[in-house]
Amino acid sequence: MAFDSLFARYDRLVILDTETTGLNYSRDEIIEFSAVAVERVDGVHKVVREYDQLVSLSPGGFVPPKIEQLTGISTQDLREKGVAKTRVCRDIAELIAGNTLLLAYNAHFDLSFLFYMLLRDGDPRILKGKDKLDLLTVYRDRHDYPHRLANAIEVYGLTGRVVNSHRAIDDVIATVAVMEEMERERPDLDKYINIFGYNPKYGVEGKPIGSVTYKPQPYRPARPLYEI
Repeated sequence: MAFDSLFARYDRLVILDTETTGLNYSRDEIIEFSAVAVERVDGVHKVVREYDQLVSLSPGGFVPPKIEQLTGISTQDLREKGVAKTRVCRDIAELIAGNTLLLAYNAHFDLSFLFYMLLRDGDPRILKGKDKLDLLTVYRDRHDYPHRLANAIEVYGLTGRVVNSHRAIDDVIATVAVMEEMERERPDLDKYINIFGYNPKYGVEGKPIGSVTYKPQPYRPARPLYEI
């Protein structure tokens, strides 16, 4: 059964992704938040919930042209369809409640943005005690550069089944499929919990997450990061 080691420790896996107005965690904003919750049902892992919301901008906020071109999300879209940040924060609190593992592809990025949104419009304490798993760190350990989600989709033979569209819900679904292939490849995902790799040339971007151990991760690692 897939993810035995993870479900031995957690009741729920929540895989998440964000689209944002830029790269600065404390200044830029989440404009789309998506997640899927995976649980074990009758001995089989299943997606039990999908969540996808456009998020309203702060007063005076806007989507830069490059971000609109990349995501297809416009300032007008967020004005017409965006949900208030306070509502999204409440929804996230409900989604990740209980004995839940948080996962993402490049988790440091998404979790950093999530923390700052919760700090401003929700309760960041909901992240306290939540273990975290970065699937980008796993992929870097196993496959050569480049390491984008699109590369993982291609390497694992998922092209045509899922897509890295730079829309959060598509990327979450793609991440789940990549994670399933990673488990088939080598069932050691549990050993990467709370260990994030970073490019030793550039260091950790932004503020480190307190509950995470950060380790320099070369492009051609000699052994798994959790053994270093």
